[in-house]
Amino acid sequence: MKVDVKTTDGKKMTRTAATEPVGTALRIAPGFSATTTDEAAGIETTLDAIYNPEQGRYIVTTIVNRGIRPGFDEVALRHTAPQAILQAAIPHCIAVHLEHGWTTIAELSATDGRIIPEWLATAVSKRGTKTERMEVIQILYGASALAGLPPTKTVQLELGIPHRTASDWISKARTAGYLKGMSYTPGRQPDD
Repeated sequence: MKVDVKTTDGKKMTRTAATEPVGTALRIAPGFSATTTDEAAGIETTLDAIYNPEQGRYIVTTIVNRGIRPGFDEVALRHTAPQAILQAAIPHCIAVHLEHGWTTIAELSATDGRIIPEWLATAVSKRGTKTERMEVIQILYGASALAGLPPTKTVQLELGIPHRTASDWISKARTAGYLKGMSYTPGRQPDD
């Protein structure tokens, strides 16, 4: 899904907009506006979201659907999928500090549909990469939890590891302080 992400004051989202510290090496934008267009249905959807520190995730505050051409799909207009838009937008709103400076997760990601590049996933899944692994867990957990998605599943899929290993690594990252300001409650999340 292609999404145009802007700051709450309408500027293009960049790493400099990520000012809210979470975890040990992440910063996030305190809020954003994301717009996507479904050309087939003829509908444009824009949502606004803000970071809620008590819940440790972004909360959708506004959803606007509008038909952009004659004959738009009226049924689709009434059914919005905010979770998919959040999932696509959030990598643009999270900045991570790497050796060459701050970069957004969207800039870091080399492949559509992934949060981190495959080479990085392979590298941190090896034995003896504890610090690097915790930093990647922080990125994956943050991108998932901030969108209200199950982080363990994200870690499992992105790193190609069993569920039990993903849970263990997340627990270790939380104990080490890498996941401060981010949380996920298992089960159905409230509709935002």
